[in-house]
Amino acid sequence: MKEYRNLTEEEIAILEERSCWAEDWNTVKVSEGFKPNYLHRVMFYGNIFLGAFNDKLEVSKGFFKHSGINNATLRNVTVGNNSLIENIGSYINNYSIGDGCHISNLSIMETTEGATYGEGNLISVLNEIGEGNLVLFRDLNSQFAAFMVNHFEDKTLKETVGRLIKEDIKLHQPEHAWIGNNVKIVNTKDLTNTIVFDDCEIYGASRLSDCTLLSSKDASVYIGTGVICENSIISNGTSIINSVKMQDCFVGEACQISNGFTASASVFFANSFMANGEACAAFCGPFTSSHHKSSLLIGGMFSFYNAGSATNFSNHAYKMGPMHYGTLQRGCKTASGAYLLMPANIGTFSVCFGKLMYHPDTRKLPFSYLTAYGDIMYLTPGRNIATVGLYRDIRKWPKRDLRPKNTQKSIVNFDWLSPYSVGEILEGKKILENLQEASGTDVSTYNYHEYVIKASSLEKGIKYYDIAIRIYMGAVLKRVLKADPTLAPPKSDVGTGAWNDLSGLLLPVSEENRLIEDIKKGNMETIQDVLERFEEINDNYREYLWTWTYKLIKDYYGLEDITLENAAHIHQDYVNARRAWIAEIRLDAEKEFLMGDVEPDVLESFIDQLDREINFEN
Repeated sequence: MKEYRNLTEEEIAILEERSCWAEDWNTVKVSEGFKPNYLHRVMFYGNIFLGAFNDKLEVSKGFFKHSGINNATLRNVTVGNNSLIENIGSYINNYSIGDGCHISNLSIMETTEGATYGEGNLISVLNEIGEGNLVLFRDLNSQFAAFMVNHFEDKTLKETVGRLIKEDIKLHQPEHAWIGNNVKIVNTKDLTNTIVFDDCEIYGASRLSDCTLLSSKDASVYIGTGVICENSIISNGTSIINSVKMQDCFVGEACQISNGFTASASVFFANSFMANGEACAAFCGPFTSSHHKSSLLIGGMFSFYNAGSATNFSNHAYKMGPMHYGTLQRGCKTASGAYLLMPANIGTFSVCFGKLMYHPDTRKLPFSYLTAYGDIMYLTPGRNIATVGLYRDIRKWPKRDLRPKNTQKSIVNFDWLSPYSVGEILEGKKILENLQEASGTDVSTYNYHEYVIKASSLEKGIKYYDIAIRIYMGAVLKRVLKADPTLAPPKSDVGTGAWNDLSGLLLPVSEENRLIEDIKKGNMETIQDVLERFEEINDNYREYLWTWTYKLIKDYYGLEDITLENAAHIHQDYVNARRAWIAEIRLDAEKEFLMGDVEPDVLESFIDQLDREINFEN
């Protein structure tokens, strides 16, 4: 902690020569090394603490200015070493400013009574007029947010979580707002009740009010021209630019929000990209994207999701070309709990007469398409398993995680085949087989709820689902054998049963239920305990996965135990299934090429990549 002293008579005289004035010079304290030479036209009110101004700052590339304070009114302000504060239109009131900061052409910056800095804000997602179901705080991640939203009807749990969050906020909430080290705030109109962490840059913002900006050297936050942000929390590595308007929101790590996007009562996590459109009461999990002016994300839960323009909810038609936008969705959910199921990981979708058509039971037929011909809705089950789009999506998402390791609060599991998705695949395969058994194999179509499935589509759906199941089992078994050549059975039964996706964290439902009970019983004493439990569950993911898969393999092959001889047979099934999968993807690529949308060299490069897949079989 810095030690401060009173100004000397000589220092006061020099300051007054430079048109500086103090309500009471005795309340202006300075650190050792302070020199009054670099203060001009400054008015001091209340308690002032000043550091030393000895170095220059780079205010623009190659342009250095000396640190100091010029043309400013300060009240109850602390200024660190070698900061430059200049041209403050109104005043800075009740603020602490760190070392090496540049604050220039600012209208007003102050902390007022009742400041919350965006924390403790209760919002309602999934239902824009519903009861609040999500509390914002600085350590919020996608798992905790999904956990709160999914279980908000459990009043005891909701009250306990709310209490833990309030206690956590109380531990670190300051008496007044502060600015960290090496922060730049330039040409900004209003900064009120806002905490700004180290290395943040704010250029030309219109208003920041009751916000926390969680910036750091490795993952700085950038707030740009015309931005209005109120009652919100912005996480490491995020940029918000070009007249974005945001109220009552949480923005997670490495998100990009730009070009007039408007958001209210919404959350955005890990690498989400939002531009031009609007979000209201939206839960945007990891890798949610919206690019178009006509896109409105409202009352839904999304993740690994690309919202297209108007009724085009997915640019999935782009597959091989450079314009491809991936759509490896985990599904998106409405306030009622019904799934708007996308043409990828979990579910199906269609646009018919300008409306998104959905049915909750289509979630049981994952990786499917819905298409409309007149009034008839056709369901093509499992089709997306064997497409170029899915193949590229599987590989691209991990590469697009822009978060430095030390800022990754939200857990993101990139496995496209997991107990969660394969569980749905197993159920989908069973549904198709039951339809086939009930109606026979001599019919041309099958009816599933109000959807029509062509006989050829049903047979291919069973085939694609079985390919995915065998790939999954073989891949898990291969990984386990590398770690344990004896192929020992699982040590625990944790992992059996249903699984869930907590916005990026894949976990057994039993572990989620155990966490609920531990919170309600008081076994979780702090919010950090809850966050650490999510990390612990993720750390044990492979162990839980092996438990689930071990039972799946035994059931699938009718085994009592899995021997090394069995493993060899399962591995061969895996190799065959994988080659069949790659062959289907190759056919999809060649079909797209014949449509004239792909250049020959692009096709050749993609086929070459497919040919190298054989290297990953063992």
